[in-house]
Formats: sequence, C-alpha cells, structure tokens
Amino acid sequence: MRFGTDGVRGVANSELTADYSLALGRASARVLGGERWLIGRDPRISGPMIESALAAGLASAGVDVELLGVVPTPAVAWLAAAENVPAAMISASHNPAGDNGIKLFAADGNKLGDDVQANIEAELSGPGDVEVPTGASVGTVSVRPDGLAGYGDAVVDSVDGVVWPEGLRVVIDCANGAASEIAPEVLGRLNLNVTTIHNSPDGLNINRDCGSTHLPVLAASVVEHGADVGFAFDGDADRVLAVDAAGRHLDGDQLMAMLAIDAKARGVLTNDTVVVTVMTNLGFRLGMRERGINVVETGVGDRYVLEALASGGHSLGGEQSGHIILPALATTGDGLLSAVQVLAMLARTGRPVGELADEAMARLPQVLVNVQVSGAANERMAEVADLIAEVDAGLGDDGRVLVRPSGTEPVIRVMAEARSAADAQSAVDRIVKELQSAT
Repeated sequence: MRFGTDGVRGVANSELTADYSLALGRASARVLGGERWLIGRDPRISGPMIESALAAGLASAGVDVELLGVVPTPAVAWLAAAENVPAAMISASHNPAGDNGIKLFAADGNKLGDDVQANIEAELSGPGDVEVPTGASVGTVSVRPDGLAGYGDAVVDSVDGVVWPEGLRVVIDCANGAASEIAPEVLGRLNLNVTTIHNSPDGLNINRDCGSTHLPVLAASVVEHGADVGFAFDGDADRVLAVDAAGRHLDGDQLMAMLAIDAKARGVLTNDTVVVTVMTNLGFRLGMRERGINVVETGVGDRYVLEALASGGHSLGGEQSGHIILPALATTGDGLLSAVQVLAMLARTGRPVGELADEAMARLPQVLVNVQVSGAANERMAEVADLIAEVDAGLGDDGRVLVRPSGTEPVIRVMAEARSAADAQSAVDRIVKELQSAT
C-alpha cells in the first residue's frame, strides 16, 4: 500500500492489514518522532483491530500512545495541534464499512506533505535492521476518555457572540459515523432545535444509505420536520453537505461561496481570496468574480488546499465534496465546524440558506466520465491533447474541460462544464471517444 490523497486506504484485513498497520506505526514513529502519540478512529468494525496494531507498532518504537476511541478526524487534528503531538486517525472517510484507512498528522495538527509521506514509505521498505527499544524502554498504550471535550468547546467558542434566533430548526445526518455523539451535543449547546438521524453506529452501517454520500433521506427529513436547513457528515466528519428547507442539495462549492461572500462583507476574508481545487464548479468562479473575490486553484485533495492556504495566508478554502477549511479555527477540513459557521451566517443574516445559495452562485451543469486505461494515463492524454484544447476553446468563457488521471484508480477522469447539460455532455463524449480509440 502507498499513500494516496488522504493517507492510506483499502479493504480492511486484505489490503489494510494488521501487519501493515504495525509496520506503519513503527515507520511513522521513526520519521515523525514524538514521545507521545494520539490515535482516534471511526466506528467501523475493523477499527479496533487496526488501532491495536498501529498502537503496537508505535509502542514498539518507544512511543507512549493514547487511544481517543471513536472521534471525528478534525477532533484528532485539533488535539494534536493543541498538545503539539503527532496523531493518527483510523478511518476510510466516506467509503463503505468494509474499507478502512489511516491518516497521519504532524505535531502541528497538519496532514503530511508528499516528502514526509515518501520518507515513511521508504522506511517501510527499508532493511528492518534499525535498533529498537527493549524492556522498560518500550512505549505504553493507554485509553484517554476525554478526547472530545476540548474539541467540542472549541467548536462552540468559534461562534461566541452570535445571537441565535428562536426556533431555528436543524436536521443533522451523522452517517452512523464519528460525529454521532459530538454533533448533537455541540448543536444542543447552541440552543438550536435539532433533529438527529443516523447516529446509531454498529460497526457495519457507517455511510450505508446515509450521510454526505446519500442526501435523499436527509432531504426528506428536513421537509418532514419543517426544518430550515439540514447537514450531512461523512463517516469521519471531516466533510459536510447540506440541504435547504425545500430539500434541495447544496454541495461544498455552494457552502464555500456563501461563506466567502459573508466573510468579505464582514471584512474577515483574508486577501479577499478563497482556495479551491480544479474540480470546483465554474459557476463558483464566475460568482466570486462578480463580487471581487479572488480564486486560487489547487490539485484535488484537501491537503493541497491546506498548503495553498498556508503559503498565501488565506482564510477560507475547500472542495466540492464538502471539505471546508478555516485555518484560523482548524488545521483540516471539519464538517461540524463548517456546519456551525453556516448556521451562524443564517443567524446573522436572518435569511434562508436556499436564498443565500442562489445569490452566491449559479451552478453550471457538470458531466464527469471515467475512462478505463491499461497503459500510462499521461501518455494517453498527450495523444489527444490537441482535441482537448479544441473542445475547451469551443466552450468559451462559459464552460471548460478538465481531463486528469485519477490518483486512486486506473482511469482518466474527463469532466466538462457548460451553460447547458447538452453542451457539457457533447464535450465529454468527443474526448471520451478519442481516448477510447487512441493507441
């Protein structure tokens, strides 16, 4: 296994095994150092197995390990930054229950850069003759029951001073995941009228027909309860999507657009800039341009957004998938924190979220097709580069084409946006046909 855009991830006990987790623990301790580490996990059935192996690997390298239990990924990152210790989160995010993964955080609470991940991979494949501690020098493993306390306080404190209107109704879908305990508790402290669904994890039902990958149930619940807004988290709660009072789906682009406009109006959007990935809808870029907000673009993956935020000193960024990053408040995408910030915006403006979303941006039709490739993706793309440029130019300023190799699958992703779904589909069809016939 190798690091992808968000740690390592695979089928539990087949690709992501206990043996690998043990070795990763040892290698990570050698590269990142630290006398003490934190480990959190989501509720997947394989979580305790991987947790035990990872902790054993760290302890065998002389590290004292504190097990946080079931907590959101952003809680692990927050605690790592607050206590200046490295940390790991065991989760496969929005993947089904049979998968699992390991995300690593440096002592500042940030995800690892490509160079550090490469060092860990090199350590994993090394000769294995490194001297190890023995006897009384090995690390300890202990359970830490207060892993959520400080994080919950920080989320609540982030909206200190907001005057909450009476009767603001909210539905949250916890995806039977890591937010199941903390999300209802935090929103309850804000004196909101909260209805919670899918907050009974059993190890197997995480993300199953619920959460940010399946919004219809949340939409129906919002309409049924007459709620003002609904939020859906993924399995480890580092992303959030929403629905408005009518049950319309709002993605990460729309949430970021609203937050960016609100932040600029309050004079707190640093550099009048927002950071997004290449997959962000063109409608977002057009909406920001109309309001004098700059857009910085990165590759796909929230850690690339984080790097651009840090290097430019910007204050807001994220992905269409719902990873929203507020560097002044968190070191990683945080679904619960983002939901609370959207709620604070609704409280300040007194306006419906659907109305604000419609004003913020008009989402252009987007078509995405994955093309299976057997050879090198970059070579195949080079063979049709002239056609890609021709199709992109034909869409003008109101459309675009994006063709890129997947970072996780043997496919080329072909995406087009245009003023009409028919134009977007036609653009994709032309490129896909040529890719499939290229030699």
